[in-house]
Amino acid sequence: MDKEILRSLIFRHLDGIVTAPIVASLIKREILCYIIDKKSISLSELTKIYKANEGYLNVALRSLASQGFLEYELNNTTDNIIISENSHTQFLQKYSPLYLKVISFQKKSVDIKNQVTDALFIEEFEKLTHSIKDNFGIAFSEDPEEKKVQEQILKHIEGCVIGPLIVYLGMTGMFHKYFMETSFQAAEFHKNSENFEIILDFLTHLEWFKKSGNTYKFTETGIYFAKRAASYGVTVSYLPLMNKMDELLFGNAGKIRDVEEGEDEIHVDRAMNVWGSGGAHSNYFKVANDFIIQIFNQPIHLQPKGVLDMGCGNGAFIQHIFETIERYTLRGKMLEEYPLFLVGADYNPAALKVTRANLINNDIWAKVIWGDIGNPKKLAEDLKDNYEIELSELLNIRTFLDHNRIWQAPGNKNPQRISTSTGAFAYRGKRLPNALVEESLKEHLELWLPYIQKNGLLIIELHSLAPKLTRENLGKTAATAYEATHGFSDQYILEIDVFRKICEETGLKIDKDLFRKFPNSELATVSINLLKA
Repeated sequence: MDKEILRSLIFRHLDGIVTAPIVASLIKREILCYIIDKKSISLSELTKIYKANEGYLNVALRSLASQGFLEYELNNTTDNIIISENSHTQFLQKYSPLYLKVISFQKKSVDIKNQVTDALFIEEFEKLTHSIKDNFGIAFSEDPEEKKVQEQILKHIEGCVIGPLIVYLGMTGMFHKYFMETSFQAAEFHKNSENFEIILDFLTHLEWFKKSGNTYKFTETGIYFAKRAASYGVTVSYLPLMNKMDELLFGNAGKIRDVEEGEDEIHVDRAMNVWGSGGAHSNYFKVANDFIIQIFNQPIHLQPKGVLDMGCGNGAFIQHIFETIERYTLRGKMLEEYPLFLVGADYNPAALKVTRANLINNDIWAKVIWGDIGNPKKLAEDLKDNYEIELSELLNIRTFLDHNRIWQAPGNKNPQRISTSTGAFAYRGKRLPNALVEESLKEHLELWLPYIQKNGLLIIELHSLAPKLTRENLGKTAATAYEATHGFSDQYILEIDVFRKICEETGLKIDKDLFRKFPNSELATVSINLLKA
């Protein structure tokens, strides 16, 4: 078992989950044909010709460029974007009908838990997976570049099937230690064993299981994927949004996410998102130990009174913080004299509910409250009024949140800055100039300055990569999936160097000794920073 190859498969699967709906939507409008015919065209021209939503069309085309299917040239000085064909564009056009074969399944798989019992769904699944086993009848080309695209697309389609399946199995207990260590039968896991066996047989084809009679046993490959099921969770959680690609690109984009007050979000499966985030981010939490231990090993009079985890998700980070402080720090030995005030805040009611349940189950005392990262003043007032605690007395922590703030146009709407980002950003379908996004981040961070001057801000953040860098490293990064799901859902991830530049502009100092990035290379899409005013 080559772990590097298996890891590469995960990244290619994630690429496929977002690429398939994009390509399917574009070929229905014959946009790829048009780009090939024109050789080169501006984004603004394409937008006018096809009456598209420029912001989301930009995200879509940039995603294809990250996969190597197009050339994408952004001039931040003129705010002009040029889209051009390359040799892979023609190959994509040639094999693009393959993506259409998986779109129906991808749409139904949003409700895969219930679909497993549906005979028509299983029939469609069987036909699709039979085609996947046969590579859709494709004869691999002798042209190495064409063959590369053929293999790329086939792995994309496999990912569209595998992604929802592995998340469903992971969230419903299939990857429990019991199943991974013993042989089992389909009937042990699902009441509709006949249908479930068809699913397991496909995974057996992928060498996740060995089958003897009607008994299955995990292989090393299967265990590898099972332990990394959460890696698919965040991307798959956005399928409700990705399945509306036609509307995103050409419809009333402003209405797609509208819900009545109190209703659940309709663009993302939030419970799945929280599950995926908690599992996938656990490694970063461990690395944050260095920060936490240093802060809570200071003389007691210099330590924060507690910790605020803004955007607490499922409460996993709060639990990790408490356990780290309790076991490894000076403060941990003095908790009776100097209690640790723990606060979990989140904008989403579903996340608050999960956090409360998890902390109670782990016997951790904390306040769990609603909060908006874009409005620290209100959060500070709520903490003061309800709990008599000053926000500035806490160590402020957040994980993968600042990019997910609700868009606020900066007060300085014409910043005299030339952006250094290669990102594609939108709000309700309208394209946002990159300079405006940078200025918005600056003003957002400035709102927090009064509350982090004393104890600082520990921040774990997600970042983007330039399309050229991503396409040169396919199978080594999940950047395409991250940037597509976040771009279509109005989130604003910037490259690491751009993010750090804005922090410094804001007056925040970065502790260079504690700075970490993951992976520790030019492909880094996650950073950990301790920021101090």
